[in-house]
Amino acid sequence: MKTIDIDNTLIDGYLELLDNLSPSNKLDLISKLTESVKTDITNKRRAFDDSFGAWESSETAEELITMIRESRTFKRDIEKL
Repeated sequence: MKTIDIDNTLIDGYLELLDNLSPSNKLDLISKLTESVKTDITNKRRAFDDSFGAWESSETAEELITMIRESRTFKRDIEKL
């Protein structure tokens, strides 16, 4: 069975369950599902946007470069074979 067939089967099953609901309950369910989808889209967009960003620091670029260079350590021990 393909994924599309399984999805359609699930949707059809839910529709059969929801057939007995009153029209106002169906509208309420539609409203809640719509809000759920909007929230999912917003969260995904925010997560994507949050993965990118600018470096936030009070130091200038030159100060950061100096700090990085000064924190470097070199170990020039040559091991004997």
